[in-house]
Amino acid sequence: MSTDFTLDPRLAADTVHVGDLALCSVLLMDDARFPWLILVPRRAGASEITDLGPDDAHALMDEMRLATGVMLELAKPDKVNVAALGNMVPQLHVHVIGRFRSDPAWPKPIWGVGTATPYPHHARAQMIERIGALFAAA
Repeated sequence: MSTDFTLDPRLAADTVHVGDLALCSVLLMDDARFPWLILVPRRAGASEITDLGPDDAHALMDEMRLATGVMLELAKPDKVNVAALGNMVPQLHVHVIGRFRSDPAWPKPIWGVGTATPYPHHARAQMIERIGALFAAA
């Protein structure tokens, strides 16, 4: 594993670290409006999925499936959106977002809709604990 990996400052500012999988760090987006995980492969310089070697690309797909299962169990959403955009943050990261027909952005993408609502500290701690337990049980 690359030892010179550092998390993009914008991701660090907008998220809370939940834990690490074999390839990815798992982050919780600090926006209580949406159940929202971010997977960040710990590979320096990667900005596209195609920057990963075959083994890492397979590992990322496995971890995306795992995170989608965790999201389904965590939030029971109507739909899970999985996306790697990188328009604002060039570091490779994958969004795993639980979507509900009742959410403020449905059916459109969540970006640019309203203002992020940070979790209250106690709720954020409970979310991190629950997400960690779901990953451990998966």
